[in-house]
Formats: sequence, C-alpha cells, structure tokens
Amino acid sequence: MKLFYAPGACSLAPHIALLEAGIPFTLVKVDLKNKKVESGEDFNGVNGKGYVPALQLDDGQILTEGPAIVQYIADQKSATGLAPAVGTIERYKLQEWLNFISSEIHKAMGSMFNPAQTPDWKEAVKATLSKRLDWLSKQLEGKPYLMGEKFTVADGYLFTILRWANIVAFDLGKWPVIQQYVARVGQRPKVLEAMKVEGLVK
Repeated sequence: MKLFYAPGACSLAPHIALLEAGIPFTLVKVDLKNKKVESGEDFNGVNGKGYVPALQLDDGQILTEGPAIVQYIADQKSATGLAPAVGTIERYKLQEWLNFISSEIHKAMGSMFNPAQTPDWKEAVKATLSKRLDWLSKQLEGKPYLMGEKFTVADGYLFTILRWANIVAFDLGKWPVIQQYVARVGQRPKVLEAMKVEGLVK
C-alpha cells in the first residue's frame, strides 16, 4: 500500500491506523500547494480531488476520504479491534463518530486555515465548534476513548483534527476532558511514531 500524505494534515489519521494495524506501507509526501508528489508526479492524477489522504492499494486502486480509508485499514487486520465487526451496532456507532468528526469538527477546524476567513466568520465557526466540543466533552467523561476502553480509528481521526487547535489559535482550555484525551492519545507509541515520521514532534 501507498499512503499519500502531507505532514500534520488529516492524512495523519490513516498513517496512525496503518501503524496501529501493523500493515506494511510506503509513505508518499504531497506538496498540496503545487499538487505534486515527491517524484514530481502530478498529484491530481492520483486523486482528482486534489487533497490528501489517498491510499493506493496493492492492486493499484485508489481509495480516498479519510473515514473510508481508516475503516478499510482496520478491516484488513480485524483482530486489532481498530474497528468493530461489520454489521454490528458497534460498527454503526463507529461510523456515527467518524461522520460527526468529519462534518462537525474537521470542517469547522479546517475552515480556520482559510486566509480569506473574516473575523465575523471565524467567531461564528468558533461558537458552533464550542457547542460541538461541549457535547463531545460529556461523551468522553469517564472513558479513555470514544468507544470506551478500546482505541479505534475514530480516535486517531479525532486526535488528528484536535491537534489543529493550537495552530489556528482555538483554545481547548475550556474542556479539560478533551485536553486530557488529546494528551492520552498522543502518548500512544504508534501515534508518536507517526508524528515523528511526519516531523511534527522530535
């Protein structure tokens, strides 16, 4: 497999998932500004959407969209428990989390990287995001991970997006439960390994 990534982008989530699953893979760095991969190849030829992540399977097929990619990875090594079994209510709960993170956290936090974002727009985004994090904090009370005691691919995704808070100057201080969660996930050996490889930590 080949994972097309940009350091610290949402592609960190499948990077974490691949390491947690113990699946051999190759990392291919993408310059998102110029839409070029390290070899000079046009990244749009890999993913016409123009963004990471993209996962090239061993048969050459390309899979895009982080929530789909991380579930695919988890299903290759189901014994790891990175995703509940297909068809169970727990699997639909995982998909519920992945959709919530994608639509309510990722989109909002990601919008704050937009240099065209006006102060009023940013404040509106922060207000909505704060409501989502109020709810999220309650869901995390008394448990280490989103699904309970077991780390899943949803945790890798949420961790990846919450890491952006420092970059976009969104203070998580109001939610100590969430801060503790980010710190806890960030200490997992495979999460640290992925961040070191991407140059995010020393």
